[in-house]
Amino acid sequence: MSTTSPLSFPQDSVQRHIAYGRLRAGTPVSVVIPTLNEGTQISAALADLTWASEVIVVDGGSTDDTVTRAQALGARVLVLRDSTIAAQRNLGIEAAENHWILTVDADERVSPQLRAEVGQIVAGRIPTHAAYRMKFRNHYLDQELHYGPWGRDWHVRLFTRDRRYVCSRVHEHLEPIEDIGTLTGPMIHRPYRDLAHHVAKIVKYARWGADDLYARGRRAGLWELSVRPAWRFFRDFVVFSGWRDGVVGFVVAVLSAFAAFLKYAFLFARSQSPKA
Repeated sequence: MSTTSPLSFPQDSVQRHIAYGRLRAGTPVSVVIPTLNEGTQISAALADLTWASEVIVVDGGSTDDTVTRAQALGARVLVLRDSTIAAQRNLGIEAAENHWILTVDADERVSPQLRAEVGQIVAGRIPTHAAYRMKFRNHYLDQELHYGPWGRDWHVRLFTRDRRYVCSRVHEHLEPIEDIGTLTGPMIHRPYRDLAHHVAKIVKYARWGADDLYARGRRAGLWELSVRPAWRFFRDFVVFSGWRDGVVGFVVAVLSAFAAFLKYAFLFARSQSPKA
């Protein structure tokens, strides 16, 4: 049993939209979706989740029509501005009415096999664990990646509502859980609309990653700026067999190395000008 108490949020930082509604018919699981300017795909994401009895969208302060689209499709919408994805997830978990939580991003889709497994678990028809991990099938430039780090991508996304995420800005993850089961149904993931979207997200997450490292007292020098990116490319393309995904695998490995370089470049710049 987790010893982490539910997180509380200052009321002046949380705007709750009046779109609660009641639990609808369907599988008794609460799906929590963190969003920020996801107007282009939130409708498709919610249309894919009509089987769940509760869907909670926790928005980070979108400037597009994400919130109005989510409300129109019957989602329960909360807004938590200027916070981390982990904090958004935690707010949604805290507000959930079901015992079981499934966390999904707007660019992810639950496969039919995974949906059936979730239904069996929440209905108590099979022995349950405290949480479950699932494999992600990642698609990039219209191709599924079977190798490299994205070909071995597993995440814990189904768990009981007493669990919380650790609030780091990047690579958010659940608090440590010993009793984790494995599901066979995959989550379908299309993380980037195109190459430009990928590069834009690299820049954003590199800044956040540098901030996390700086807050922990880390600093960057020539080793981090040269060896770490080179190792990242070698690991992804050679050790993890990214080359087997062809040219797309090469593109992904190069951008992964670039992401590592940019994170430490931001960290180096932050160390040089702490007030920047």
